[in-house]
Amino acid sequence: MDLFKSDFGLPLAKRMAPQDFAEFVGQEHIIGEGRLLRRAIEADRLNSLIFSGPPGTGKTALANLIARKTQADFIQLNAVNSKVSELREVIAKAKETLAYQQRRTILFLDEIHRFNKAQQDALLPDVESGAIILIGATTENPYFGVNPALISRSQIFEFKALNEKESLQIIANCLAKNPQVSMAADAQKHLAVMAGGDARKILNAIDLAMLTTPPVAPASPGPAQDEPPGGHSSRQIHLTLGIIEESIQKKQLVYDESAHYDIISAFIKSMRGSDPDATVYWLAKMIYAGEDPRFIARRIVICASEDVGNADPLALLVANACLTTVSEIGYPEARLTLAQAALYVATAPKSNASYLAINKALDDLKSGLDIPVPKYLLNAVYAQEKKQGKGSGYQYAHDFPKGFARDLDFLPGGRQYYQPTGRGYEKKIQDWLKWLKE
Repeated sequence: MDLFKSDFGLPLAKRMAPQDFAEFVGQEHIIGEGRLLRRAIEADRLNSLIFSGPPGTGKTALANLIARKTQADFIQLNAVNSKVSELREVIAKAKETLAYQQRRTILFLDEIHRFNKAQQDALLPDVESGAIILIGATTENPYFGVNPALISRSQIFEFKALNEKESLQIIANCLAKNPQVSMAADAQKHLAVMAGGDARKILNAIDLAMLTTPPVAPASPGPAQDEPPGGHSSRQIHLTLGIIEESIQKKQLVYDESAHYDIISAFIKSMRGSDPDATVYWLAKMIYAGEDPRFIARRIVICASEDVGNADPLALLVANACLTTVSEIGYPEARLTLAQAALYVATAPKSNASYLAINKALDDLKSGLDIPVPKYLLNAVYAQEKKQGKGSGYQYAHDFPKGFARDLDFLPGGRQYYQPTGRGYEKKIQDWLKWLKE
């Protein structure tokens, strides 16, 4: 069977679906020889499962492999276009099959995170009773996209993006099934890297390259031979680096909701950790994936206050200017402003003294500390208020040589919240406060 004939009507990725474990590439940590999930599949002793991981890593392929190996009925639905009424029909049929034929039903629900809470809840009673074995697949973090009740009733298996060696193996397997197709080594390397660990993207790129590259007769030192009747089996399609570059023009990045939070976390921690190179890499990854520049800028503003603070007060001004600027100009120019602000914050001296101070004060209030405002700090607007003693005893700071009323207690009880670190500009603040008190 010629995998590359266009009249099949199925994408190459579908036609290359593994038929057994020997053809399955990647995910050795969960379906390698002797692993728990592989043993369960081979013994046909499955419980409900959740497959999570990036696109093109084999979640659906493994589910279809299970379908070929199990003695249970196997039903596949996609949460994108399925309704609760369909689920109820499947569950009703599964109960009949179990009652009258003593055969269980596996329901593979792709994109399970697309179901809302009520739709997912509809599965709970029958998953719990064992009427169906649920296999849910999601590209999102399952702890975000799947109800906790379903999570607790299922085993979660995390699929990982293919590494370069595994991506090259996918290419080799594809070419081995059609000896009339060849691909240059540099083209294979480029495709493996640019696909970002997505097997589907690899196969789609090969499919596109094949459909758009005309076959040629192989060079021969002898006299030209006639084509065999009924086809062009002697003609070759050779995929060069240039052809593959056109077929996969942008590297695939996994950037779902989970990655959105993971990468911004790495970005913030890199700025806090004063690593400018890591900072700009994680920033570039977000920009490349098309992250909202205002979201990135807001994180820079927060980091400027939380992690730099008064060690360099200019950091907040730079970050705030960045937020204003990217809101006006957008991509691609916004990348420059984001880089400038992020690198300023990353390389600035660090202090979380302001962060600790406000949190400590809030904790005191939560625990019940409620200090009334002393009368000498109250503002007496009317004559009657002055007679009541409001504002009496207040000392105007500018009446003193240092501009500091040292004998005035602004917070009775002696609570101390702000403790400058002595780094960057906070060293000046620290010295100034010490000088005032002395």
